[in-house]
Amino acid sequence: MKTRFFVPALICSLTLPLISCDEAGFNSPYVLSLPRPPGAWISLLGQPHWRIEWVNEGGEKQQKNVYSAENMEIALPQTWATAVSAWPYWPEKGIAPGIFRPAGAIFPYDVSGNRIYLSWRAGPDAVFYWELALADRQDATSSAVPRLPHYFNWPRFRELFKTGAINENICRDPWLADWRSIAERTVKTGFDRRRIEPEPVVEMNIAVPSGVWYCGSPFAAPLTFPENEMPVFPLRKSIEIWVSAKGILRCNQDAWLFSAW
Repeated sequence: MKTRFFVPALICSLTLPLISCDEAGFNSPYVLSLPRPPGAWISLLGQPHWRIEWVNEGGEKQQKNVYSAENMEIALPQTWATAVSAWPYWPEKGIAPGIFRPAGAIFPYDVSGNRIYLSWRAGPDAVFYWELALADRQDATSSAVPRLPHYFNWPRFRELFKTGAINENICRDPWLADWRSIAERTVKTGFDRRRIEPEPVVEMNIAVPSGVWYCGSPFAAPLTFPENEMPVFPLRKSIEIWVSAKGILRCNQDAWLFSAW
């Protein structure tokens, strides 16, 4: 059912349309704590580089590419909820940021002391935050009170996953949902938990080497194909990457490309 997930808040001038307000104070920088990547990613690809995204002092989305985010510090606005995301990528393997799913955090809910703790579970939260901001900026029919991500009721949103109030497959792997589409519809008509459903997939036979294949979601179970079995992959509209000891598969519902290591 449709519920009120946006809470009243002081409206100030906005930038992109994130926070840009004279009253927004900044404390000492927060130190980032990132989760360990899944073991299969490390064994197949090595340690990742990271693209860190956050809201800077000017209220704009900031990003920085680093090999290691250990002890990296960022300053965050103190007045509103803001997102931090960390996208793993492997340039030496040709895997750019934005393909493997990110870890994330929502300030102030994931802060302890001077540290902000990113997790794989909060990765979809952070991406949904950025998508809400983008959708609000692009939506010409926005209501008088903007549906901006820093007004959103993030604790209540997270409870949906803890209580099983949404699709059970999404609870297991939130990346099965199309968060951009959900954000666009949320900005237009308000939040409705019934929209949080798995994105449609098409199963397709793809002639790749047998073995165990891992996708870019840290929650997804691997696919195992014996030598005498034609591999079948669930394909979505967006491009995804699957990796194995034999190589890398880039695919969507329209095309696929396998490259051996």
